[in-house]
Amino acid sequence: MKRIIEKYKYNNVLLIDDNELDNFINEKIVEAQFYARNIHVRTNGKSALEFINNLIISDGSMNSTFPEVIFVDLNMPIMNGFEFIELFKKINDPKLYVCKIVILTSSISNSDKVKAEKMGGGIIFVNKPLTNEILNKL
Repeated sequence: MKRIIEKYKYNNVLLIDDNELDNFINEKIVEAQFYARNIHVRTNGKSALEFINNLIISDGSMNSTFPEVIFVDLNMPIMNGFEFIELFKKINDPKLYVCKIVILTSSISNSDKVKAEKMGGGIIFVNKPLTNEILNKL
């Protein structure tokens, strides 16, 4: 019997959304598409920043855990997506410079899209739900 070799596009992605059902569905879509070997999930921006800072503090022993893609919702309690992105961009660690940020939101507000574009850094703005087509375009 031949062994199937799984080929992932990324090693690690981080999903940030306060809606646990959205996180569950997004995680299953990412898994089904072999988009990432490891999927880390946080329910708000503050928790996500703590996760990332803990990776940095670990002094490189967790280098293979750094997210290469972050999917972040905008409307969350504690710390919204824009606040997360602003603080994330202030982290001075070379391992994070290549990280792709994808705003995954149900917001249809044009002002949110404009604000994301003004933040720079190649932030990608897409509307929920996450789909195979969206993953293929990233």
